[in-house]
Amino acid sequence: MSQTVINVENLSKLYRLGEIGTGTISRDLERWYKMRIRGQADPFLKIGETNERNKKGDSEIVYSLRDINFEVLQGEALGIIGKNGAGKSTLLKIISRITSPTTGKISINGRVASLLEVGTGFHPELTGRENIYLNGAILGMRKKEITSKLEEIIDFSGVERYVDTPVKRYSSGMYVRLAFAVAAHLESEILIVDEVLAVGDSDFQKKCLGKMQDVSTKEGRTILFVSHSMNLVERLCNKCLLLDNGIIVKNTNDVRGLINEYLFGNDKNSVHEWINQNQRTCGNEYFIPLRMFLCDQNGKKMGNTVSNNEDIYFNIDLQVLNIDPALNIGYSIYNEDSQIVYWSLDTDSEEERWPKIQIGDCSLRSKLPKRLFNEGTYRIGLLAGLHNRAYLFDPNKNSPFIHITIQGNLSDSPLWTEKRYGVVAPVIEWFVPPKI
Repeated sequence: MSQTVINVENLSKLYRLGEIGTGTISRDLERWYKMRIRGQADPFLKIGETNERNKKGDSEIVYSLRDINFEVLQGEALGIIGKNGAGKSTLLKIISRITSPTTGKISINGRVASLLEVGTGFHPELTGRENIYLNGAILGMRKKEITSKLEEIIDFSGVERYVDTPVKRYSSGMYVRLAFAVAAHLESEILIVDEVLAVGDSDFQKKCLGKMQDVSTKEGRTILFVSHSMNLVERLCNKCLLLDNGIIVKNTNDVRGLINEYLFGNDKNSVHEWINQNQRTCGNEYFIPLRMFLCDQNGKKMGNTVSNNEDIYFNIDLQVLNIDPALNIGYSIYNEDSQIVYWSLDTDSEEERWPKIQIGDCSLRSKLPKRLFNEGTYRIGLLAGLHNRAYLFDPNKNSPFIHITIQGNLSDSPLWTEKRYGVVAPVIEWFVPPKI
């Protein structure tokens, strides 16, 4: 049975907004005496509110974290996800002992290496080589241990030419390269990484991801990973924790399921159909979109969870107001990282752009062939525009959209039991060409 290396019990963190203090010296002294000398609660502490940034509250006390409870086992890679301000960085700073909790406690079994911000723990006047020794000493490493890893750290960081230059002259990318190399290679039992990999280039991100996977699976070390890239979280982590306004929404081994819940809400079936309730034109003088939904080839509505082994039809009901031969209606498809994977407005011939329609109510339907997309959750948004002129519906602004979750069918392959990489997953046929 794996050993528990991090145990968090009833953890809360309160912050006071505005100026610090009670307003008078006598009350400040009373607070100090009761809290520091007698060990009592703060007599002037008001009830805290949830830390919702977009709402004005009545209290100057807010909860950054509230009643957090979870444990992490040795060798686990825990992904922590949530919106900005959810409390992710605060939680990692408490675990790293950078700040202390207001209530509750954390038990940690092992040394912690933290990579929370660019250059955290680095002294700008020291060289890269000197900062490697400084960071190692902070982690409790002996000089002999650091020296044994020195060349490996420098080689991994890719800043060998600048390693004897003060780090104040490093770019942010070089900072991250060296800081991650130090944190990943020194002998700490727990590695904490908070969104800093977004600064590095794509090659370095792949390099870091591979190193963290080795650290977790091969070396049995524990990783706490915060990122807004759901693709990185899914690839690295075998456990996931969702924070919302300082409260744990869910902590589960189903990383894919929790990511879907975070991105698209708990009840995904509520977004498989879009209906224009108020018959609004959305600023469009050519047609009013009435409804969008997924269906089979017979027009029967489907839920938004489908198999990638079946054809899917995207249906748009609309009321045509004006006819324009340059009008083009279609859709765009985005993956979980908001990257566009398909854009339908690409036909060269105007006559083939979409079927001939008349003024009035009508429907348009398009087929998404089976075994096209890999498993995952996608957003399908209405797309419309006038050829070479302007967009009527911009998928990033005013476009209505629906969600679709595509499930894989890996059970028919005894040789492959994990999710396939990539966005598309078509069936590829191989053959031996005839000899000429």
